[in-house]
Amino acid sequence: MRWFLYNVLFAIGYTLMLPKFFLRMRKRGGYRADFGQRLGRFAPEVAARLAEKPRVWIHAVSVGEANLAGAVLRELRRVAPGESFIISTTSSTGHAVCEKLAGPDDVLIYLPVDFPHIVRRALKGIDAKALVLTESEFWPNLIRACHRRDIPVILVNGRVSDRSAPRYRRLRCFFAEVFDCFAAMLVQSELDRQRLLDAGAPADRVRVAGSVKFDVAPPAEAALETARSTLAAAGVAPGADRILMGGSTWPGEELALAQAWAAARQAAPDLRLVLVPRHMERGDAVERELAAAGFRCLRRSRMKAGRETQAPGPDSILMVDTTGELFPLYALADLVFVGKTLEPNVGGQNMIEPASFGKAVLCGPHTENFAAVMDLFRADGAIREVADAAALRQAVGELAADPVQRAALGERARRVVEAQRGALARTAQVIVAHLK
Repeated sequence: MRWFLYNVLFAIGYTLMLPKFFLRMRKRGGYRADFGQRLGRFAPEVAARLAEKPRVWIHAVSVGEANLAGAVLRELRRVAPGESFIISTTSSTGHAVCEKLAGPDDVLIYLPVDFPHIVRRALKGIDAKALVLTESEFWPNLIRACHRRDIPVILVNGRVSDRSAPRYRRLRCFFAEVFDCFAAMLVQSELDRQRLLDAGAPADRVRVAGSVKFDVAPPAEAALETARSTLAAAGVAPGADRILMGGSTWPGEELALAQAWAAARQAAPDLRLVLVPRHMERGDAVERELAAAGFRCLRRSRMKAGRETQAPGPDSILMVDTTGELFPLYALADLVFVGKTLEPNVGGQNMIEPASFGKAVLCGPHTENFAAVMDLFRADGAIREVADAAALRQAVGELAADPVQRAALGERARRVVEAQRGALARTAQVIVAHLK
């Protein structure tokens, strides 16, 4: 009965989400490609490759998880060089990132929707040694079906948010059965472990491994060169200009940053602003909002296409409305605001990446998705939290004008990242131990 109710409720929820799904498809593009894979139907050439030999299946829902999966992939290739992989994703942006991660012997697919008949159809043609899920990707029918087929299911970098924990506890009678299908659950913190245990996860299979995101690898030189070229085309010179960057920004944050930047330039006239919205399809909306407030935007998408008509200048904002360029840009920034943190109920974005470069990092008060990580940064005074747009304006002004304070904050952040490395090796070790 529990599984019947889940499938009914999931079907209702999925149906209600379809209009939003198709709207995003139209705006973002890319969703139409290989749409049949979401229904468990693979083109003959893909089906042949999925069935040709056993592979380790790693799933990453979108860009952030894709970058995490990339780190796990690199470590697995190092410790188990004979393995090949199936890489699945949910979003077209995540798919674009995973295309760069996949090797010639790997297979890249979209995750089938979690309906029983679709999952069964997909698994008939997939030869998997193990299924590796990232963070909080709990797809009950897929997990159960893999378990029944004796495919080990492993959670890596697991976390349970403040919002999710009460739901898991209330539905313990259902989730205990789902979690019992896991061969191993590697979580970021003791709090995450306790929350899974409270939801019925088997104690002997839940282990604190730390956050894999602390093991972030530096970007390739080619990616750094692309980032430098992007900045140069916008008239921004790293080292000569000071760069304020808004990473993975959310509605409302772009304008708040632009206003903070404008105020800070009175004391720091060489300060330039680079915005990287969380969703690239918001580019038009962001540009309209900034234009209405008197700001001028140069857009990376137009620059790549040779369609940017505005001349670069110190008064222009560079908006990077493309996929997969944020991380190397962090390396060239001086001061970073991590987005999705000013607005409640959206959870925050990854502050580890800019911290790994020793950058001075700002964020808002809403970082629920990174609660354990934030505790580590707070303990060492390695990140500056701002309560609202007014506090952001004050913090940007202070740090832009004070290189000593900025450098000290960035160095503390870098030391926190260095001290927490090691989760990646522990994670790969557990995965390899479960491979047949």
